[in-house]
Amino acid sequence: MDRRSFINKAGVSGAAIAVAGHTIAQNTTINPLRVAVIGLVHTHVHGILGREKKGDISIVAIVEPNKNLARKYAREHGFSLDIVFDTVEEMLEHVKPEAVSTFTTTYDHLRVVEFFAPRGIHVMVEKPLAVNMIHAKKMLELALKHKIQLLTNYETTWYGTHQKAWQYMIEEKKGGDLRKIVFHTGHSGPFEIGCNPEFTDWLTDPILNGGGALTDFGCYGANLATWLMKGAKPLAVSCMTQQIKPEIYPKVEDEATIVITYPKSQVIIQASWNWAFNRKDMEVYGQHGYLICEDRNKLNHRWKGTELPVKETIPENNMPFNDPFSFLTAVVRKTITLQPFDLSSLENNMIVMEILDAARESVNSGKTIRL
Repeated sequence: MDRRSFINKAGVSGAAIAVAGHTIAQNTTINPLRVAVIGLVHTHVHGILGREKKGDISIVAIVEPNKNLARKYAREHGFSLDIVFDTVEEMLEHVKPEAVSTFTTTYDHLRVVEFFAPRGIHVMVEKPLAVNMIHAKKMLELALKHKIQLLTNYETTWYGTHQKAWQYMIEEKKGGDLRKIVFHTGHSGPFEIGCNPEFTDWLTDPILNGGGALTDFGCYGANLATWLMKGAKPLAVSCMTQQIKPEIYPKVEDEATIVITYPKSQVIIQASWNWAFNRKDMEVYGQHGYLICEDRNKLNHRWKGTELPVKETIPENNMPFNDPFSFLTAVVRKTITLQPFDLSSLENNMIVMEILDAARESVNSGKTIRL
């Protein structure tokens, strides 16, 4: 049987769009991007396997040595096991992808880039970019040397409310200069919400994940703050962590609070595996008002001179700003101009790694870390 994609291969037309610093080329028709999925142990993989057929990508291969897991997902999502390979080397003997989307452990992100970058194959990884700055710097060097795109995918990148926050606070400056940003990110814990063992085995390992809740959910706030600050590096980082549930998470922290200081503003990230429910919300405060992104669609704001806050329901973003794989296609096809501080960009995520490393150092030393 032919090894072929289960995603259709229709062309996609683009239009001129400007969203949060991006521009996308006008009247662009593309062929589907040939994408290989590397690893199935990160459950965010359902986002690509269960994705509706938009015609912008073609999944040409999957690399996963765990055949039981591959069979389980094949039954769930309807792909053929003929496109599943045990190793990246075996996959490349049969298939030549243009890009790979990575759903391995965070520790293995470096190995993926070490293998594919010299072959000129673009890489998208799930957040965060790496387990630490040592890995991140090696990945940066490889991406620059071999001139590939190395993107990091965060769920929050595709929230319509965050794009509206950019419009109000950065483009229109309705709130004046930024003074404070507060993030609440996390859930009640990976075991508590029923994550599968292939995921929790590494997510709760300090080596393979780079930490616990601090890494898992602290990266969201660091990423969004770096974007809203247009890539500015912070002056200092301090962090406190706790093991509130050591009987469940004996190796890693399940609670973290990160404070990031900028010259005239402050960012507070409350990352937790102890929330009563899933949450990824953002509060942005300026000189003349504030806005709160409750989730991807609900936003409220109040500006100086108004008596009551205004609530808005924000629609989903237009393609390719509503989906990581449409975005990957647009970046690789060069129909998007990627800004250095973009949420998915390598430059942004190197700063994220610097913040996370400083947060861990702050925990270990009990001191504020000056950058």
